[in-house]
Amino acid sequence: MAHSVVCYRCGTSLAALSLPLARQDVCPGCRTELHVCRMCRHFDEGAPDQCLEEEADFVREKARANFCDWFEAAEREWDSQALRESEAAAERLETLFGGDADASAAEPGADPLRDAAEKLFR
Repeated sequence: MAHSVVCYRCGTSLAALSLPLARQDVCPGCRTELHVCRMCRHFDEGAPDQCLEEEADFVREKARANFCDWFEAAEREWDSQALRESEAAAERLETLFGGDADASAAEPGADPLRDAAEKLFR
């Protein structure tokens, strides 16, 4: 069955997979989960809860597999620009809030405020 559904993350054609997509289906190109809000025809970043289906339960993580009964794989063109913008935003957040939080915890004295807080609550 040929269709024009592509992976939201890498643009790989999903024509070899049968519809409807199962919860455990993954992209053959990048191995990302596919039964996710970002792959659904009801997904809209500008809508409340980013979903056009009013009856759907709220899903917090839009790029994680879920059990939504309203899920329908979207047939839309892959938008590489949107992916680049999303990755850039995630990178900026990572930079803003610090990279590896465990790295400073492993080195005593690396974060004097953290050390003071840990000393206070021991």
